[in-house]
Amino acid sequence: MNIKSFFAFICAGIIGGLITLGGNFYLQSPNNISENASQNFAQKVKNINVAPAANAVPFDFTRAAEVGMPAVVHIKSTAGSTRNQSQNQPTDPFQFFFGDSFGELFGQGSPFGGGGGLGLRQGSGSGVIYSDDGYIVTNNHVIEFADEIEVTLFDDRKFAATLVGSYPEADVAVLKIDATGLPTLEVADSDRAKVGQWVVAIGNPFDLTSTVTAGIISAKGRDIDIIKSNAAIESFIQTDAVVNPGNSGGALLNADGKLLGINTAISTRTGVFEGYSFAIPAKIMQDIVEDIINFGDYRRGFLGVEISDLDKEYAAELKADVSKGVVIEKLVPAGAAEFAGALPRDIITAADGKGVGNAAELIQMLSRAKAGETVNLTIIRKGRTFELPVVLKAK
Repeated sequence: MNIKSFFAFICAGIIGGLITLGGNFYLQSPNNISENASQNFAQKVKNINVAPAANAVPFDFTRAAEVGMPAVVHIKSTAGSTRNQSQNQPTDPFQFFFGDSFGELFGQGSPFGGGGGLGLRQGSGSGVIYSDDGYIVTNNHVIEFADEIEVTLFDDRKFAATLVGSYPEADVAVLKIDATGLPTLEVADSDRAKVGQWVVAIGNPFDLTSTVTAGIISAKGRDIDIIKSNAAIESFIQTDAVVNPGNSGGALLNADGKLLGINTAISTRTGVFEGYSFAIPAKIMQDIVEDIINFGDYRRGFLGVEISDLDKEYAAELKADVSKGVVIEKLVPAGAAEFAGALPRDIITAADGKGVGNAAELIQMLSRAKAGETVNLTIIRKGRTFELPVVLKAK
């Protein structure tokens, strides 16, 4: 290799090295790092602003409180001693709600107990404005003893209320006050409420007006045997929202401020909240209230049966290949089910195509049916499954 060729080779190597160093410097510049990072990682962060799911935990319950509080009223019920003695009713207006221990806990003369030696009986509770022209829904046990009923609105206006009608078998009563333009609540589809869903309870516990508490739905379709009637409708929404004396008749709302139910009872050994409360589902309440407003009473249809829950042991005894359902124990003579051809020990597994898991579910389904309507029951009898149409009768 001559000297000229040697220097040409060296120059080419130097130039190539410089090009390599320059390119490397350019690729490591801040601008290009940013561009490359953007290209490499954009996929991982592009969904950061997607709206949260509909069932995400709300930040707070201000919306439900703002909507709900103006539509919940305070109810004061008063009765004179003459009527109390003649009806021989217990002195504690919340005995139905909290049991015998309530009167013992608070004593006579309390805001929730009797009137001491004055011969008056007083109680207080809550109610929900049902229509803007003055209809109010509450629990029957809040007002069933009363001669006089006073309603106090959220804005502190007071009205004398009259009893439009009641249905003790579901512990529902409807009152009327002379007022218009009142705030009301949108009624939610309580059938679609889910266990674990957030709820808000609004009422007047211990005469503390417009009190808001929150919790979740902890169960549905609860039958706690608190309404002592063969025709009782018990299919409560169970929650852990704090409910105490005075909440009875108040509102149970979802996080959007829609009415899910009417707070009615608590599970207690002391007379105060111990963890669980129970509300009448809005669907059941609404059917009853509409009938009371339009007709003066609830035109309920009856199946005419005594029933019990089916479990695995009972299913084995009946040689049925199911583990859930309702067993017909007795038929009311000349009742709807007997007339349709039902028999004792028939197993009901569905009503109008909707599965029936227990007696409370069937009662809830039938509680909305009116006399004269037809319900198609799915029956299992001696291993054979068939449909049985039943025309419901009035009681």
